[in-house]
Amino acid sequence: MSKKRIVVAMSGGVDSTTVAALLKQEGHEVIGITMQLLDYKDAEGGCCSLDHVVDARRVAQELDIPHYVVNFMDSFKELVLKDYVEKYESGKTPIPCVLCNQFVKFDLLLKRTLELGADYLATGHYAKIERVNGIYSLNKADDENKDQTYFLYTLKQKELSRLMFPLGSLKKDDVRNMARKLNLKLAEKPDSTGVCFVPSGNYRDYLISQSEFTEKEGDIVNTQGDVMGKHKGIFSFTVGQRRGLGIAAGKPMYVVEIEPSENRVVVGEEDKIYSNKLLAEKISWVEDLTANNSSTDNIAEKEFEVKAKVRYRHREDDALVTMKSDTDAVVEFKNPQRAITPGQAVVFYKNNKVLGGGWINRVL
Repeated sequence: MSKKRIVVAMSGGVDSTTVAALLKQEGHEVIGITMQLLDYKDAEGGCCSLDHVVDARRVAQELDIPHYVVNFMDSFKELVLKDYVEKYESGKTPIPCVLCNQFVKFDLLLKRTLELGADYLATGHYAKIERVNGIYSLNKADDENKDQTYFLYTLKQKELSRLMFPLGSLKKDDVRNMARKLNLKLAEKPDSTGVCFVPSGNYRDYLISQSEFTEKEGDIVNTQGDVMGKHKGIFSFTVGQRRGLGIAAGKPMYVVEIEPSENRVVVGEEDKIYSNKLLAEKISWVEDLTANNSSTDNIAEKEFEVKAKVRYRHREDDALVTMKSDTDAVVEFKNPQRAITPGQAVVFYKNNKVLGGGWINRVL
């Protein structure tokens, strides 16, 4: 690749730091940008904290590259935090990282990248981008344990043409070793885990702290409708949950369903949390599936055989996607899946390629 101007999204972690160092070593003009998503007093200890900004700036000075901090707090609150609270209130379990990638990193930050006259935005995501015959594909990282394509399924051709994921062909241990060889001070820094704006890991406390959030007591019932106990808010539960139910049933019980309209939580034995059919909404495809068809064609009622998974740490399994509209689909798995959860994403794969995905609306 000829020398390019590349913006690196620097979070202050070892991955994005290594990306910046590698690109600088290759001779590219590198610009570091760190996003401020929260008021720093609300992000103590998280990956959005002031410490991470300081780390990113220190590395930029070490690499002798310019570094900027961009304030996206208002957009992050409106596009990510608001959705996070609303989903829990409606009995769903959200994935804020998908929305942050879609609307903040790969929309707002990408636009800022282009405004700076840069050719690409590079990040420390573990994923791969390939181009064949002018078509870009999003592919799994070589490190299966670190692959992050589940969170990137909303990317389309426009974004992929301007993105770089330099770590996609590397193992995590390789990245740390590279950071050591490059004498980067963050080489041993632990990975950030959990939700960046909930550094304590206790999302319930975070929700309760939000002024627009309200707790509402309701019933916990079994699959026959018998009342087993009380809850203080459906937001404290997710499908498949076993611990912390606050009931005595004499046998292991799991959350089978959350019914926001009735403000109740349904529990049952483990076999009740398996299902093989779901309704997905807001389907997004990496490639335009109608690009090679006539203008009169539409995607509704079309069927696709895919591999799909319903959670980040689940393995994908054989499934049939039947489009019901341009953006809604029924996904039917060959084998029952454990704890299909509204609010999570269902992501479609073919071999190592990401086809697209959507939000799980409900189990059918």
